[in-house]
Amino acid sequence: MELVRELRRSPELLANLTRREVKGKYKRTALGQLWSLANPIAAMLIYSAVFGIILQVPVPEGDPSGLHSFPVFLLCGLLPWSFFIGVVNGGMGALVGNENLIKKVWFPRSVLIVATTLSTMFTWSIEMLVLAVVLVVLGAQVWVYLPLVVLVMALLALFATGVAMVFAIANVYFRDVTHLSSILFQAWFYLTPVLYPVSIVAEQSDRIGPLPGGITVLDVYRLNPMERFMEVFRNLLYDNRLPDLGSVLYCVGWTAVALVVGAWVFQRHQGKLAELL
Repeated sequence: MELVRELRRSPELLANLTRREVKGKYKRTALGQLWSLANPIAAMLIYSAVFGIILQVPVPEGDPSGLHSFPVFLLCGLLPWSFFIGVVNGGMGALVGNENLIKKVWFPRSVLIVATTLSTMFTWSIEMLVLAVVLVVLGAQVWVYLPLVVLVMALLALFATGVAMVFAIANVYFRDVTHLSSILFQAWFYLTPVLYPVSIVAEQSDRIGPLPGGITVLDVYRLNPMERFMEVFRNLLYDNRLPDLGSVLYCVGWTAVALVVGAWVFQRHQGKLAELL
């Protein structure tokens, strides 16, 4: 792919842009990178109070880990989701935010998107490490599965990068995309089992019965690629077992589609970015 060749020709530029993103995100703050933990912890406390205590959303027991904690169950889904949104939102604004640089000199524009992904992955790795420590303290055998967690992290990063490339180009043509995407991602968030287990959807699907064509509500719900990523992460982190091969292949398939489509859209339009911006 041309995208891969461009990145291989610009390793130093990619490293410098990634370093700039990491340092600039928390520049002139007292706590620095520790702020990366503030949002997930605050979200965990709020969602745990509302969904875990007030609404009393049922929490499945980790199989075979035996874990039974709504905050931990929540974090195992919330951190992958926050990473996905962080990459897409960062990538979506990368071209517009570097307008002056793009107009002054030629370089592979894809480097801006990938640098955002890498910088977001750096901060997310800190969050995931803290979660891993918490899981070990609670008695989970998560260390055995950490190599697989890293691989799934890389897979999710590639998927998010492909989506970010499409949104980045769309945002150059139509600045309304930034506002529309916030509505889209809010709906996507609640249609993904971050705050609740899939078993709730399965129960409602059984109650409603089959739809025309013999499909069910659960079948439609599980078309969401982020639902499968949630399942894989929770299998490894919360359940401490290998995920279903079908779900892993589903994630791989969606990642391939997102990358191919994202790279095609980006390559087709990046030559006109200086004029459009």
